[in-house]
Amino acid sequence: MTALLFALGLVMLVFGAQLLIRGASKLALSFGISPLVLGLTIVAFGTSAPELAVSVRSTWGGQVDIALGNVVGSNIFNVLFILGVSALIAPLVVAPQLIRQEVPVMVGVSVLLFVLALDGGISRLDGLLLFGLLVAYTVFLVRQSRKETQSTKDEYAAEFAQTRAPGWDSHWGMQILLILAGLGLLVLGAHWLVDAAVSFARAMGLSEMVIGLTIVAAGTSLPEVATSVVATLRGERDIAVGNVIGSNTFNILGVLGVSGLVAPTALPVAPAMLSFDLLVMLAVAFACLPIFFTGYAIRRWEGVLFLFYYAAYTAFLLLAAQQHDALTTYGAVMTTVVLPLTAITLAVIAWRQWRMRRS
Repeated sequence: MTALLFALGLVMLVFGAQLLIRGASKLALSFGISPLVLGLTIVAFGTSAPELAVSVRSTWGGQVDIALGNVVGSNIFNVLFILGVSALIAPLVVAPQLIRQEVPVMVGVSVLLFVLALDGGISRLDGLLLFGLLVAYTVFLVRQSRKETQSTKDEYAAEFAQTRAPGWDSHWGMQILLILAGLGLLVLGAHWLVDAAVSFARAMGLSEMVIGLTIVAAGTSLPEVATSVVATLRGERDIAVGNVIGSNTFNILGVLGVSGLVAPTALPVAPAMLSFDLLVMLAVAFACLPIFFTGYAIRRWEGVLFLFYYAAYTAFLLLAAQQHDALTTYGAVMTTVVLPLTAITLAVIAWRQWRMRRS
């Protein structure tokens, strides 16, 4: 029954997000909002709706480790797994704007979250700061979209051509109904998913934080998986990358911002998360800079590298949860051999690219 509730909750989250995005997209276009603005705001935020629903539900229910683990785990999963899989399908083009603006913003808010967590909790004031930054960033994106090149506008227009087409949901009443139905599925799905995740954690002897970082994080990121993979298959590869970067920014500013605001007390940050998982999230965010910088593309071998590190991170979590004898050796090999070699390789590649551009 627990597994069934978890599966049903996951399905409800995915379909609820799709209904919410469809209804909100149609309603936005009905009011004359451009497809570019739509992609930068409603769709990017809508794919993070499951994370928001689960984290808020967990916060109200007292499972704060799931709320924080869901956000941190989703950000790690989005970059390492989703971009890794998408790059295996086809090398991903990275728009120069992502290098100049979106990735630095993601890195900046990741650093901000780490700094806010240093005192051991995310207070209501911290939540207000994060949510205020989200509002300011959204306004900035909307204003900036008016200056985008025609090719970028055409790509987004083509992406949402089907959304713009008339159909059974072209009336504003049906669009509002879709939004309400999507929100309802998100709320109910989050309730079932969180309850099932807590039961899993207790039955398997795993902490709620590990469950949040792995199963719940991967499950709530399914809309991002679908969006990025479909965009890659359609050849809209910068949208595939932009969706992940935008969702990561929203997860920190929006999901944790709202969770911090609605929490009865400050959200406590477990010492293990502060000393390891948040640092992994920071490392993943910073790793995007040299990889994206090398030719403004994510190549297939870099996608394999991302997937390898996600598998290694998950393996470490499971070994640590079980206090396995191999944990010490595994951690030593990763920190003293694998990670330094990867960092040196990326640094050399980035330096060569920089030299080629200067010459």
